[in-house]
Amino acid sequence: MLTTHPFRSDDALHEECGVFGVYGVAEAAALAALGLHALQHRGQEAAGIVAFDGETFHAHRGPGHVGDNFSSKDVISKLSGHSAIGHVRYATTGEVAQRNIQPLFADFEFGGLAICHNGNLTNSWHLRRQLVRRGSLFQSTSDTEVIVHLIATSLKDNVEERLVDALRQVQGAYSLVALSQEGVIAVRDPLGVRPLVLGKLGDAWIVASESCALDIIGATLERDVQPGEMVVIGPHGLRSVRPFDRARKRLCIFEYIYFARPDSLVDGVNVYDARKRIGAELARESHVPADMVIPVPDSGVPAALGYSAECGLPFELGIIRNHYVGRTFIEPTDQIRHLGVKLKHNANRILDGKRVILVDDSIVRGTTSTKIVAMMRQAGAREVHMRISSPPTTHPCFYGIATPTKEQLLASQMSVKEMERFIGADSLAFISIDGLYRALGEKGRNAKAPQYCDACFTGDYAIPLVDHDAGKVQTQLSLLAETA
Repeated sequence: MLTTHPFRSDDALHEECGVFGVYGVAEAAALAALGLHALQHRGQEAAGIVAFDGETFHAHRGPGHVGDNFSSKDVISKLSGHSAIGHVRYATTGEVAQRNIQPLFADFEFGGLAICHNGNLTNSWHLRRQLVRRGSLFQSTSDTEVIVHLIATSLKDNVEERLVDALRQVQGAYSLVALSQEGVIAVRDPLGVRPLVLGKLGDAWIVASESCALDIIGATLERDVQPGEMVVIGPHGLRSVRPFDRARKRLCIFEYIYFARPDSLVDGVNVYDARKRIGAELARESHVPADMVIPVPDSGVPAALGYSAECGLPFELGIIRNHYVGRTFIEPTDQIRHLGVKLKHNANRILDGKRVILVDDSIVRGTTSTKIVAMMRQAGAREVHMRISSPPTTHPCFYGIATPTKEQLLASQMSVKEMERFIGADSLAFISIDGLYRALGEKGRNAKAPQYCDACFTGDYAIPLVDHDAGKVQTQLSLLAETA
């Protein structure tokens, strides 16, 4: 069957998951389901919710979209309680195994604990091997379960101290939410690579991967959970703990380019405005004479608007998206694979005879860009100039983003001019790394102390790649098939 995104297929970067937690409100699971709907873009292969009613934990997990699992009143009614956490997951290869769907749950000496996270642990193979040697029995292939076993084997006194003890042993990027009998705990890794926000709804507290999940339930955004901060929410309100050494913040810069929803605030920055500024900077750096600016929908729209405004050219919807292509539209015969690009998008005939500037967020393998350029030609475009609102993606991500291996990334194998010929464009240009930083309010990239995690563009990995450097992770795709 076709993938969730038949236009992009595997020729794109994909966020792996989103998290949501709520404490102190009746029907907490219903709010969690709504929050997960807003975070659906962060994970589309599986969804799960665990709720606590003061005596019992209730759980429901399943493959597919949030609506596939939580649209029934019967399901929500069984998830009773005043606190709940939820998770949406994106898997990169194969089917989603039921045992890997989060939140994970386990009974400990101190009681039950459900846990889920967005990100990826870079030393999970080493930790898993040590735990297995000490007698741990793993029930999943998720790196989240490594944290579960570290909590189980900790000799600390309570759930909060055990979680801190566990997280001090891991390397990697994570925004984590846990649910215990005492309440909800949220933690962001010391570098803050993955986003996490804190909101309030009346007397209830909410944590979520993005602020758009607060908007959907009418909650107010209080602030971001800070890098290295643990937020403990319980009967006595909210308490902030700083259990880790302070480190320089390195939020994933791709949140602003593509991953976050444009209506979200990420670390206080409006994502939609950021993308428009990126498009404007792209126009200042690489504009050529043309007749119109065309976005690759939907992610290319804000950058194309910024580009259009900066260069003074008309913004046009030259590619029309079909929003009604289902996940199981048709079996993928060779012929259908060839036509797959048109299942979800089709060129508008206004392109006939025009010089087109085509704005997209990234080029990964290049196969999709090749099809888009060909589509423009078939629709009659006289010239096709492709502009990309990110620098060339030359390195894989190991911090929670599904990317191909370095050998499969087009920009790691070709120069920009070679890529231009490969995709068939009249010209191709990417925003510079300094231009990207300028669009986000910086003077440029500080090479000695980068302000964001930008390893996919620079190879400057902010967190040690323990497993990878030891040769225990052959490919990023095989790793991501087994992570959160």
